[in-house]
Amino acid sequence: MTTSLESVPQEVLEHIAFFAATQSPIGPPSGLPPLLLTCRSICRALSFEANPYLYARVFNYKFDTRSVFRRLGSHVNARQVLANELKKRWIYLKQIRARTSCRLRHPESHQPSPPLIDLLWLAYLMMIENDGKNEQQLLDYAEMDAWLTEYWFDDQGASLAPHMIIQQTWPIEDEKNSIAMWLFWFLLRPGLITRNIPRFPHMTTIMKLTALAANHVCSFSPSDRLIQSLFKYPICHPSWTEFLPGSEAMLPPSVITHFSDIYRLNPPTLAPAAILIFLTLALRILVPPQGNHVGRQSLQSPASFSLTMRRSEDWDADWYRCINLGQADRCREFSEAYALGSIEGVWEGVFTYTEFAAYSMLLSGGAPPVLDQCLVAHHRQTWKLREYHLAEHQEPAQEMSRPLGTGDPLQAHFPAGSRLQELSDSVEIREPGKDAVHYLRASHTKSDGHKVMDIIIMGEGHSAWGQFNLYGRVRPLDGFISFSKEYVEGDRGRWLYRGYLVGNVNGHISGRWRDTLSPSDVPGYEGCFVMSRRR
Repeated sequence: MTTSLESVPQEVLEHIAFFAATQSPIGPPSGLPPLLLTCRSICRALSFEANPYLYARVFNYKFDTRSVFRRLGSHVNARQVLANELKKRWIYLKQIRARTSCRLRHPESHQPSPPLIDLLWLAYLMMIENDGKNEQQLLDYAEMDAWLTEYWFDDQGASLAPHMIIQQTWPIEDEKNSIAMWLFWFLLRPGLITRNIPRFPHMTTIMKLTALAANHVCSFSPSDRLIQSLFKYPICHPSWTEFLPGSEAMLPPSVITHFSDIYRLNPPTLAPAAILIFLTLALRILVPPQGNHVGRQSLQSPASFSLTMRRSEDWDADWYRCINLGQADRCREFSEAYALGSIEGVWEGVFTYTEFAAYSMLLSGGAPPVLDQCLVAHHRQTWKLREYHLAEHQEPAQEMSRPLGTGDPLQAHFPAGSRLQELSDSVEIREPGKDAVHYLRASHTKSDGHKVMDIIIMGEGHSAWGQFNLYGRVRPLDGFISFSKEYVEGDRGRWLYRGYLVGNVNGHISGRWRDTLSPSDVPGYEGCFVMSRRR
């Protein structure tokens, strides 16, 4: 005689199983195993191998999928693909919840754990695909924010940052730490930071060094007896000096399995995320009050830098940036790594600067305590920006539009002697020895269907140092932006700003400025900046 459950039709049984698996939107489908244990026939009917449709439905309920289908294509909507991804994610999220790999010595486990880099890549991709559900799973179930706090600031943290600080050496920047810094920015909770300051005494130092250090460091390699020179925490890779980088300038990509497909990806560098964290939290929370009024004033941080996560569309460019950085053949083409027209408008923010004497010591080989102990000041600034495009065949008289040549990186890659004149809906550019070229306002080219070949940004702004003009270019490979900032009056001179637009049109411009008197291939006097769209 059959039991009542065994006589239930298959489609009804699947509905029962789905509701058992989704009793709570957070965490694994814990209501499903008891149902599978009722009898063998039900276990066979609802098992992972026999019923991928059920597990694909559970995935759609527990995780965000809009951005996945939009970026990867409809083929990932196959039931087996989603079922496999569900299984993978609960294995990984359980490891994060158990604090696996966040410390050099983690709790013993009889189950093999995924490699640390795989855990980090999964969490990063979940966040740039986030429409609300992914963030909930990472924070409320996996407690990823606590995992990251231990990873970065615990004395035994896997980032090795506290250990390096104790040794008076620079925290490591590698693929793992770059992804972990971006996750720390994505999942930051100010209250958690405040509570953890007494537990992690190196927190302030780590954030300050990774945000502000752009100095030149020489290291001795015993293996090949050579002195290797490198720049700490570069704002981008390939270098900001390369406008059209060749394949030799690209880092080897990581091979990542995502929704059962293989992707070759490179993460963004650590510095833009570190700068965002430092200028939105560290100046407001982490840096201890100074002993005088001036010190306190110089370390105030604007409250307008929102940490609230938005729609997944805001992170489309970040996904395509990772894709492009893993493919050298993309370097001359604009793609979704930069959202056309996204920088138009008014932006407000701050730029920091340090004592010149202290920074000079840093450039001469000073150890991390030199930067850690120096005063950091800031000024507010406002930018008003306009974006112009050169598209294929945009002018009937031209068979093919000709992009502007490439010039000195210290002049935002504009060729020497170029003259720019803004008209009502375009900018006319005259390069020495060549005919004038007209770039059209972004609002005229975003929807005409023509391929964009070059992007130029014009604008003006003001700070406590006076009024200035801005002109810049966008690198096709990854959307990296270089601005030349020239003060109108006085002796403030010209400065180079470069960075990324993080989070598309409603995001932040995060990067570093530097002097333009030092040659581009040697370190200069630098600081950092963040700009946010005026609300």
